Amino acid sequence: MNDLIQTIAVYAIPVLLAVTLHEAAHGYVARMCGDHTAAIAGRITLNPLRHIDPIGTVVVPLAILLLSSFGGSGFLFGWAKPVPVNFGNLRRPRQQMVWVAAAGPGANIAMAIGWALFFRLLALFGIDERFFVEMATAGIMVNIGLMAINLLPVPPLDGGRILTGLLPARLAWRFARIEPYGFFIVIALLATQTLGFFLRPFYLLGIGLVRLFI
Repeated sequence: MNDLIQTIAVYAIPVLLAVTLHEAAHGYVARMCGDHTAAIAGRITLNPLRHIDPIGTVVVPLAILLLSSFGGSGFLFGWAKPVPVNFGNLRRPRQQMVWVAAAGPGANIAMAIGWALFFRLLALFGIDERFFVEMATAGIMVNIGLMAINLLPVPPLDGGRILTGLLPARLAWRFARIEPYGFFIVIALLATQTLGFFLRPFYLLGIGLVRLFI
């Protein structure tokens, strides 16, 4: 139980920062491109309470950590409340949809690099406190994982939005029609372990970042 509590303490800040900045980035870029829906809803904020989804941000990550503490395996993932974006309000909807969607994963890769730099600073100043080292590692892996999951080319995930914006209009319209089934597709990928196959290269990237800055 003590190990579980320590693990939760290590992951709490990285997870909250990861989902908060991810969602705020979507809203910020949308506002820059002409859509103020997220701003009006108060979602362009660093207050994590505005972005937390009770199931995706709390229950699912805690369940994964709990299973891991009992010898289970699996990658840590979760989600936050999606930032509302009205793509019709964007000045150039199809092109700028790509930028709005890419903003979230972009924020995550920036945070992963930031945690890696924090890792380096710990070593530079001779700080070998296990808690901070594990938190820096968690920050890298959580952000790489969140970025990877969101880049899945399945709407309404960010990767699906990006692909929709890049496809020719006719194909984009047809592809967007699978959005109501997107959640079930992700669950099927998870159940068949196909999701892990897709995410593995990203997690290897995260491990590479950790080793680079040790």
